[in-house]
Amino acid sequence: MKTLSIPQRLNKSWRIIATAGCFSLFGLGALVLTFIVFPVITLLTPQQQREIKVQTTIQRTFNFFCRTMRFLGVIDYRFENLAALQADKQCLIVANHPSLIDYVLLASQLPQCDCLVKATIWHNPFIKGIVKAAGYIPNKDPELLLETCNQRLQQGNVLLVFPEGTRTTPLITPKLQRGAAQIAIRSQVNIRVVHITVTPSFLTKQQKWYQVPNHKPLFLIEIKDEINTASFLNQNRSSTAAARQLNQYLTRAIFPTHV
Repeated sequence: MKTLSIPQRLNKSWRIIATAGCFSLFGLGALVLTFIVFPVITLLTPQQQREIKVQTTIQRTFNFFCRTMRFLGVIDYRFENLAALQADKQCLIVANHPSLIDYVLLASQLPQCDCLVKATIWHNPFIKGIVKAAGYIPNKDPELLLETCNQRLQQGNVLLVFPEGTRTTPLITPKLQRGAAQIAIRSQVNIRVVHITVTPSFLTKQQKWYQVPNHKPLFLIEIKDEINTASFLNQNRSSTAAARQLNQYLTRAIFPTHV
C-alpha cells in the first residue's frame, strides 16, 4: 500500500472532519424541515399542491447540501446528460445504488420526484418526516404498491426506484428485484436508466462514515437512454413474462460489467 504524503494525510483528516460536519448538517436540516418548514407548508398550501411543494423544497435543500459537500472537499460529482433526466415526465427512473447519498444526489436535480423507499426508512427519526411529507411510497404490500405507483405515474410524475433494494456490495454480483420491471409493465411507462459510479468507493454498505478513502471520491452520474416498455409487452403473451424479460434487460443495462 502506497504511503500517503503529509499533504495527503492532512487532506484525508480534513475530509473526515468535514464528513462529520456534513452528516450533522444533514441531520439538523432534516429536523428543521420536519418540524418547522413542512408544517408551515401544510398550513399555507392547498392540499393538492403540498407534495409538489415539499418535493421542490427537498430538491433545493439537497442541492445546497451537495454543493456544500463539494465546497468542503468531501466529494466531487458530475452529471452527464442531466437535461434528459430533468425533461422526463411520466417516467420510471431506475438507478444502481453504490452509495448512501445516491438518492440525495439525484433528488437534488429533480423538483418533482416520487420515490419508492424501504419500509424501515419510515422509522428513521431523521428521515421519516421527510418521506411522509413528500408523499413517498413505502415498499410494503406488493399489490397496493403497484397500484399507488401506477396512480402517480398516470398523473405524469416521475418515480425513482433503486431495484437492488439496498446498497450494492462491492465485488458481489448484484441482483435486481423485479419490482421496477413490474411497475413499468403495469403502468406502461418508459424507464430512464441512471448509472452511478463512485471512484474510489465511499459510503458503501460495508463502510462507516469516517472510513473515507485516501483520495476525494468522484460521483459520476450517467443518464442513459430510455427503455421502451411497450416493446417488451409486444414480445410476450403475458405481463409476467414481459416483466421477467424487462428485468433481465435492466440488469444488463445497469450492470454491464457484471453480465
